[in-house]
Amino acid sequence: MHVVLVTPGATDTVSGGYGYNREMMAALAAHGHRVEIVAPRDLEHVPDAARIVVDGIGISAFAEHPDLLASRRAIGLIHHPTALESGRDDHARAGLRVLEAQIYATLPRLVVTSEATLERLVAEFAVPRERIVVVTPGTRNASRSTGSPGARCEVLAVGALVPRKGHDVLIRAVSPLTDLDWALTIVGTSSRDPSHAEALRTLADTLGVGSRVTLAGEVTDAELEGSWKCADVFALASNFEAYGMAVAEALRRGLPAAVSSGGAAASLVTPEAGAVCAPGDVQTLSKSLRRMIVDLPLRRDMAEHAWQIGRTLPDWTSQARAFAAAIAT
Repeated sequence: MHVVLVTPGATDTVSGGYGYNREMMAALAAHGHRVEIVAPRDLEHVPDAARIVVDGIGISAFAEHPDLLASRRAIGLIHHPTALESGRDDHARAGLRVLEAQIYATLPRLVVTSEATLERLVAEFAVPRERIVVVTPGTRNASRSTGSPGARCEVLAVGALVPRKGHDVLIRAVSPLTDLDWALTIVGTSSRDPSHAEALRTLADTLGVGSRVTLAGEVTDAELEGSWKCADVFALASNFEAYGMAVAEALRRGLPAAVSSGGAAASLVTPEAGAVCAPGDVQTLSKSLRRMIVDLPLRRDMAEHAWQIGRTLPDWTSQARAFAAAIAT
């Protein structure tokens, strides 16, 4: 099968959605499929026989030609409707919601990465359930995190510096813990919302934890691997996660995880493997992180449970088979 992914961004961007695209396309190629990745403006050059998959983040590029994707029998790949992205003003979100609903209605099939996204498309965008297929992300084989070499607890968060990821909530949650020995590293691109990234830096400084909080930005694979290896705890306070690939990655590496209950990520984390807090609940998240930082035996026990959960998660080979089946007809 000739699979063409239409997406506006570089697949090497450090984010869950782009990571899914990158890993899935690589796995499809390994299965013998012909894979291409093109920008929306290049759709007109794609052969008629190709199976076109359009990344939901690029749907707005077809605002002036909303029927173009349907005419090419394109399949929608929806990680998270952009109309639900926090940080946009209400007028922009309303316009995106109308556009996305209009285009979703014309596509023969939508592939989503979690049951949570399926339910939102049905309830909020009136997409018939039978036209949606869930193909969750896979996970890569990964070494178990060894933790920091010293007494300091290294807390790691991975996600773009955008409002939806709740990094401001996380910074507020760690700010009262200055009596403990910890450091927080947040890995994720700042290019999508530079003003928000700058606001996060200012927030950390204002709360007196600027020297402990590192906004690492977008890093190389080797640098990210180093961060995973040396981490002791993973934390992510997102308002909503379509799946939570970074959470799955943390469990795969045996890291205790403190996450929010927004979306699907919370379903991955059991009470034995970490903590789940309501979105925006700074106080509960702070208390949970305090327990993980202070209580080393508890942290080790949680790490073992996380490791066992990580062993049960699907790999990209099996998920590529499911994805190919979902788009084949």
